[in-house]
Amino acid sequence: MVAGCVHINGEFVELEDAKISIFDTGFLHSDVVYDVTTAWQGYIFKLDEHLERFAASCAGFRLTNPYSDAETANILAETTRRAECEDGAFIHMHVTRGEYAENSRDPRLCENQFACYVVPFVWLWGEEKSKAGINIHMAGIERISSKAVDARFKNFHWGDLIQAQYEAYENERDDAALCAADGSLAEGPGFNIWVVKDGVCATPDKNCLLGMSRKSVIELCGMENIPFELRTVHPDELRNADEAFATSSAGGVMPITRVDDKPLGNGAPGILTSQLFDSYWRQREAGWCGTKITDILDS
Repeated sequence: MVAGCVHINGEFVELEDAKISIFDTGFLHSDVVYDVTTAWQGYIFKLDEHLERFAASCAGFRLTNPYSDAETANILAETTRRAECEDGAFIHMHVTRGEYAENSRDPRLCENQFACYVVPFVWLWGEEKSKAGINIHMAGIERISSKAVDARFKNFHWGDLIQAQYEAYENERDDAALCAADGSLAEGPGFNIWVVKDGVCATPDKNCLLGMSRKSVIELCGMENIPFELRTVHPDELRNADEAFATSSAGGVMPITRVDDKPLGNGAPGILTSQLFDSYWRQREAGWCGTKITDILDS
């Protein structure tokens, strides 16, 4: 039996028993928003902030979470407890539109559905590569405009991201970086991108998810006295960076050591990348920005 637990249709079930109707528009039309957080050493990371972003994503897609924030927090905590991975968990929640009413295609008549699952902690590119660094591909696929699908709302519209990944794999690279319609750097499939030049960290300020790990690095830069900028980033800045890294819940701070096969610096994780990586996990070990799972369940 695979470790983990799912809450769906108001019940806690094993992973293999979780089912969604093929008539749910979340499946039919990617009409769904989601959020991801993690648990480490018994603490759920930035729970309130994740719930706030989840609510904003729901509102942005005109979806309604059938549970309150307090109820959602309790469900996430209980699912994590049942999954038996409080000390290292990947926590995923989503709300789908639900099924259309009979003889109707009016999304306003659908009953929105909440589900979540918890599995042991997931590293975006596997633990080894997520720590040692990846070779990223500058994709020719354009990131869908936020004027069409607002990237601030975490959603399942991944058609462009998946095609960019295929492009990367066909070039024997690990993952992809996409650019926006204006040619500026946007993001990767499930991660934000940072460049470092002359001791300053920079990350795109538009056409990308306002990632929680991205926000954590902004906070860590303040704590570590590392200069940072939120601004338009040109793809050549990534190609010619002194160092670069990605941020995601599935790994925190992860080095990018090559761009289109060209090494950044000496081809190893950079000094600031390593400093932020160490700071992130040191803080997580100490319960930084965490809500204790037992406190949620006892409340």
